[in-house]
Amino acid sequence: MQQVTLNVQGMSCGHCVISIEGNVGKLNGVESVKVHLDTAKVDLTLDSNVISLKEIKDEIEDQGYEVE
Repeated sequence: MQQVTLNVQGMSCGHCVISIEGNVGKLNGVESVKVHLDTAKVDLTLDSNVISLKEIKDEIEDQGYEVE
């Protein structure tokens, strides 16, 4: 398993947390996802043999957030 922290801009409320944690958490190969609104970061644990970091970033960006 690989642990990654992403900087995500545009998150401002509880709905943002539910949206990102819910949608990214459903992706095959994502073990865990935790959004930190106060620091604009998303902690992920993923199986890089199953899913790429780019696929996860694309999912977050498809929801209207900017991944740095």
